[in-house]
Amino acid sequence: MTRTTTSPAPAAPSLGDARIISTADFVFAPLAGRLTELATPVSPAVGSTHVTLHVVRIAAGESFTPESSIEEENTAVVFDGRGTATVGSRSRRIERSHAAYAPTGQPLSLTADEEGLTVYIWRTPLTAGRRPGTDPEPFSTLWDETTQLRGFGGTGQIAPDADRATMNFVFWPGNGSSQLCLHCGIQQPGQTFNVHLHPDSDEAFIAFEGIGQMYLRDRWIDVAAGDVLYAAPGVLHGARNPHTGPDARRFVTCGGPSPYDPALYSAAGLPSDVR
Repeated sequence: MTRTTTSPAPAAPSLGDARIISTADFVFAPLAGRLTELATPVSPAVGSTHVTLHVVRIAAGESFTPESSIEEENTAVVFDGRGTATVGSRSRRIERSHAAYAPTGQPLSLTADEEGLTVYIWRTPLTAGRRPGTDPEPFSTLWDETTQLRGFGGTGQIAPDADRATMNFVFWPGNGSSQLCLHCGIQQPGQTFNVHLHPDSDEAFIAFEGIGQMYLRDRWIDVAAGDVLYAAPGVLHGARNPHTGPDARRFVTCGGPSPYDPALYSAAGLPSDVR
């Protein structure tokens, strides 16, 4: 797919500011002595403020645990394949769209079946003053509609669109996430998750399904499934599905700000106390 912008594209910005990373730009390297491959499009080592985002292709029969998993929070989303996720002592069968959350003190392990497993994994250490939740939910799916944000109008810098997307809160303070969160934006044809910013949080999210556009700084950019957006604190971003008509399909994104942004829960009429 050719990626275009709605205005002339500037030179590629540094990751420490903001960037969209195409799947074509992922750099995979095999783990020592194994067939499993790892790419890291977002991390503090290349300029992010808080969060690391891995893309892992776990080979058939092999397992993967993020470095320093037990000392950090980890959230994982299955992009392709099947296998098993283990959080601490609990395990669950996983396939595309399934998600796992591992709080600090509970390592995350992912094991692939014979077809392999492609997973996006978010990592962050807890900042000072934050503690793990008392009863965090370790397993869910992107399609969990238990808690949602509807009608979000953005944060006021850009005029909002009227046809507004729905966001599922998959992992958030209300089910025990202390710092990382996982939100799933469902942009039906013609819908927008309006442009906004997070004053103190990194945003790292992916295009999970379909084709659509992500807003970054001052323009809309075409993206396809697998692509990654990173926005440093204070950088405007959003997502929309500009496609309409009989052949249009939904455009799904997932990820979230790190640390989580209480303003999103306030917009949904929810508290941001960690369970």
